[in-house]
Amino acid sequence: MAGLAESGANPDVDLLYDVNGLAKDAPRWFDTVMAYVGEYGLLLAMVLLVLWCWRTVRRRGAEDAVSSVAALVWAPLAAAIAVLVNVPIRGFVERPRPFLDHQGLDVLVSGKADYSFVSDHATITMAMGVALFVAHRRFGLVGIGIALLEGFCRVYMGVHYPTDVVGGFALGTAVALLLSPLAMALLTPVLKAAERSPRAGWVVRSRSAAGTRGGAVPGTRGEQVVETEERDLAA
Repeated sequence: MAGLAESGANPDVDLLYDVNGLAKDAPRWFDTVMAYVGEYGLLLAMVLLVLWCWRTVRRRGAEDAVSSVAALVWAPLAAAIAVLVNVPIRGFVERPRPFLDHQGLDVLVSGKADYSFVSDHATITMAMGVALFVAHRRFGLVGIGIALLEGFCRVYMGVHYPTDVVGGFALGTAVALLLSPLAMALLTPVLKAAERSPRAGWVVRSRSAAGTRGGAVPGTRGEQVVETEERDLAA
């Protein structure tokens, strides 16, 4: 693959120059923003999106809250596992960064001395986006959109080939989906136990959701209110 990248007569390199060429024509302040967004901002946005989804699932308190929270816990775990899987892939392929083999690229960040294939940023964001889609379709679509934008930014910044990004998308998706059944089988019982716990129940349901569900967390004020109402009705 490294040999293929060295030739300018292939779509991968042509698309690299086309996308990175946008950085040459953009104002310097815009390139600075894109560099920050592509390096840190979208990763932070993905984490905040997962937390937002978790807060929504807790407040809703639906019957599938346990499985949804389990899928949300799986999202960062899937990203971490995908990055670990990428370590031997990078060592095997040994593809240099595009700016080492091609002249005239506008590189927006420095210090990228490791191998290029596959992109860690694309892998992390897509793994989290796909795992988030399993938990909540609407939030998942937003997460996948963030992952696609991350992939564009990595090429725009001149630090990855388009195929590095596509490979990261494929790796993140594969890990998130293929290992999801095993992850859910392990995480769901843990979160069911947490839901029944007076101290850890907040992880799955907010207090208001637990109280309105008719099955308040044992030992909480919500449960006492339910028991009082039941005694009043019986009288």
